[in-house]
Amino acid sequence: MEFKELKEQVKGIGFDELRREQDNYFEAVIIKPKVEELLSALKKFFGTPAWPSKHPLGNKLPLEIEEAIKDFGGIMPGQTLYLRNHEQKTIFAMLWPWQDGWHTTVKIFSSNKALSKYSSVKMEGSNGNQKARQEAL
Repeated sequence: MEFKELKEQVKGIGFDELRREQDNYFEAVIIKPKVEELLSALKKFFGTPAWPSKHPLGNKLPLEIEEAIKDFGGIMPGQTLYLRNHEQKTIFAMLWPWQDGWHTTVKIFSSNKALSKYSSVKMEGSNGNQKARQEAL
């Protein structure tokens, strides 16, 4: 699956407001009853979040990742960041919960280069039961 299929899958979950949709960018607002379905789709595609994380990267993102996401608003405590190298690109998803506890802004975008700080997603498992796991190089 690549960016286009991920975007279509997320659109199929449903959203409260579509903010922007382009070839390499999608932004929408989703409501609380749809969040679990969204998280399930993101976990299947990306694996565990890069932020916040118990990941070897800890709670400090490498500068290369911070630079890649800064034009999209960056990431702060309480927000979630997923990322995955795919071919020669990196695909990102960011979730920004609102203070009202009901809405969450979803941003999914693709960069034009793979990040050197992350390896490609490694697939574990067999018989279609695969688990995505990202590892720091």
